[in-house]
Amino acid sequence: MVSLNTVFELLSDERRRHVLYYLRDHGGEVSVEELIDTVAEWETNTPPPAIPDEFLAELELELQHVHLPKASTVEFIEYVPEDGVVRIRGAPSEFTTVVTVARLIERPTEE
Repeated sequence: MVSLNTVFELLSDERRRHVLYYLRDHGGEVSVEELIDTVAEWETNTPPPAIPDEFLAELELELQHVHLPKASTVEFIEYVPEDGVVRIRGAPSEFTTVVTVARLIERPTEE
């Protein structure tokens, strides 16, 4: 079981929330590239081909060095940098519920 403080700490950053929303929606394993494209699209409200390369590069660095390692501090999220994947497995219902409510409130795909 994950503590509520841990869940709120993970949700405290907008980019990390977007990662968690996407992982919750897609479950299993997703590529880091897929996460970068999705988070970039949500933040800019622009399809990935039109997003500036500088923005994507900055986002990639921040996800790989800050947000994905932070998210993987909980036992049900695994970040494998050498494979370029993130996995979520067996997330506790408390985590899923709080992330679901946060996503409904924030609605990143409707910005």
